[in-house]
Amino acid sequence: MRPPAGRTTRAEQADRAAQMDLAEHTAQTAQAGPTARAKPTTQAGWASARERLRHATAATAALVEQRTPAHRDRALDGLRALALLAVPVGHWLLGGLTLGSEGALHNTSPLAAFGLLAPVSWVLQMLGIFFLVGGCASALSLRRSAERGVPTGDWLRGRLARLGRPVLGVAAVWAVLLPVLYAAGVPAGTLRTGVVLVVQPLWFVGIYVLVTALTPWCVRAARTYGGWAAVPLLGTVAVVDLLRYGPWADAMPSWLGLLNLGPGWLFAYQLGVCWGEGRLGRRGARLMLLGGGALFAVLLLAFHYPASMVGVPGTNRTNSHPPSLLVLALACVQCGAAILLRDRLDGLLRRRQRLWAAVVGVNLSAMTIFCWHQTALLTLAIPGSLVGVPVPGLTTPPDTTVWILARLAWLPLIAATLFALGRLTHRFEAPWTGIRGSRRAAVAVLAGVFACYALTVV
Repeated sequence: MRPPAGRTTRAEQADRAAQMDLAEHTAQTAQAGPTARAKPTTQAGWASARERLRHATAATAALVEQRTPAHRDRALDGLRALALLAVPVGHWLLGGLTLGSEGALHNTSPLAAFGLLAPVSWVLQMLGIFFLVGGCASALSLRRSAERGVPTGDWLRGRLARLGRPVLGVAAVWAVLLPVLYAAGVPAGTLRTGVVLVVQPLWFVGIYVLVTALTPWCVRAARTYGGWAAVPLLGTVAVVDLLRYGPWADAMPSWLGLLNLGPGWLFAYQLGVCWGEGRLGRRGARLMLLGGGALFAVLLLAFHYPASMVGVPGTNRTNSHPPSLLVLALACVQCGAAILLRDRLDGLLRRRQRLWAAVVGVNLSAMTIFCWHQTALLTLAIPGSLVGVPVPGLTTPPDTTVWILARLAWLPLIAATLFALGRLTHRFEAPWTGIRGSRRAAVAVLAGVFACYALTVV
């Protein structure tokens, strides 16, 4: 089944109003009153608190369900939430921090010691689905804007503003934090590592801005060539990989791989645009699933591509920076599966109100989660590095089974820290109606200062 065609103006207005209501209600729910935060001291009190929480959750889910337009494509929201949550979970599980002899934190990864964990990265690296959903949503949004008479330039500026506000916010906050932490005695090496972790996911925003700006041309290509419009992008990456890894690799310049940045990440986005335009259906999805799986196996077994889909410190070859042909093969598998499972996912989210409410909450805070999840980890790791002894799963080398178990135990606390940070920083994601004039200028200047410093350490 194809994604829905363009909605009417009235439907679009209802959809936007519903989303505003959902955002307002989510914020109100997060600021629950004293009853929800009461601290019962008896077993009966705990049972009563759990019962109140259960009823509050059910009531919130029912309200979200009531305010969701009937025509909303829930599968797209579900896929976006799934791909988004895979980013922090992947960074928290597949990234580690270790204390150096000078007491500073340094980046490392459990994949350096546990190569057999590489298949975990195949599951958690879901950028293919993220770009697929982004392309589909952008194509639908652009069509609706055209129906309302909104110029393409205005549409693009609105999309880019939603991406840029949270990035400026996290950069400005870190510009203030760095001198404060240094004055508090945090080693300079730890601060450099922190900057690398914060900037690490933000490159994605720059790439996403680029492909979003190309949406009008992607739409034209989809309408003309259908799903085949993505094939030249796949071929370009294949040719670049052949040059940098093939018989002529020694004669190739080191920057050659950068040519894959554009076509490599535009590939899944173009597939999403084709899906949104109704030019990519189940037949094409099956072809992507089977063909992508076969290509993935051949690249791994016959051409010996690195098995990990994320960078591993100490290795001289990576699949993701810039994207290799293996990344596109995995994207084919993920995108094909997502399109084939769309109807089932939509039905599931219509049946399970609480699950749908959780999806709505994640989507309302998408950029906040994306921009601040590494800060949540550092909020725990930096104090842990100052206690004088290594903290298992937090500041110890990720080379033992104990580290894996300890990091799994840390995940709920890291997630809770991210939730607390999100309560404070979500204002950067919303329109800056309360931030005007000199305050906006100050945020921009601070973000620029952080960017200049980041360029010297990344």
